[in-house]
Amino acid sequence: MSGEFMGPPWQMDWVRSARADRDALPEAVRDLVDAVRAELVTVKDPYFRGIDNRPDLPEGCWVEPGRSTVPDGTHIAYYDHGRGWLRYTFVRRSADPQIVVEEVFWQ
Repeated sequence: MSGEFMGPPWQMDWVRSARADRDALPEAVRDLVDAVRAELVTVKDPYFRGIDNRPDLPEGCWVEPGRSTVPDGTHIAYYDHGRGWLRYTFVRRSADPQIVVEEVFWQ
């Protein structure tokens, strides 16, 4: 194992309640969540920082920090034109970096 920081694809872990909420969504909405998930685990920087980091998120989806004063903290991936969101953090570890989904919501 090298000491270099690992790159994508990232691991994704779900808080148990977030996984249950995702599984309870209608199939079409689950497909949107899965599309956002696919982009998050393959993008170079899951926080979408920098001018060279143009996300290929599905139409009606965008990512922003939960708090502008904490740019490395929780981020929110909105989907279905803002009707739902996926709140996540990116844990930067040299051995096993991963994205942790804390909440999934859709109205």
